[in-house]
Amino acid sequence: QVQLVESGGGLVQAGGSLRLSCAASGRTFGSYAGAWFRQAPGKEREFVAGIRWSGGLTDYANSVKGRFTISRDNAKNMVYLQMNSLRPEDTAVYYCAAKTGRWPERTTRHYDYWGQGTQVTVSS
Repeated sequence: QVQLVESGGGLVQAGGSLRLSCAASGRTFGSYAGAWFRQAPGKEREFVAGIRWSGGLTDYANSVKGRFTISRDNAKNMVYLQMNSLRPEDTAVYYCAAKTGRWPERTTRHYDYWGQGTQVTVSS
């Protein structure tokens, strides 16, 4: 079992930045690929960014590429999402997720563990 807890969400103006953190506990987090998803009101949960179990390889949704950066520190059991140049359309609840295996996937059904989410609101 892996428990995930997100933090770092909040209210920010368009063009601003936020850094989300995901703290993992339980089994060795370094054995899992990590990802961030988000869900806006009335919309399905969508992939934002993913990172290989050992770091290095990353994947991003087109909508955030060049603005967001995912990273991880397995020694600290942490995954991060640095979000720059935020836009109102980035407003959503952001979820941290983990899956067995080395590679991240873009669909929710591949993920075994989820955090409770953290709200990000970007005002125009």
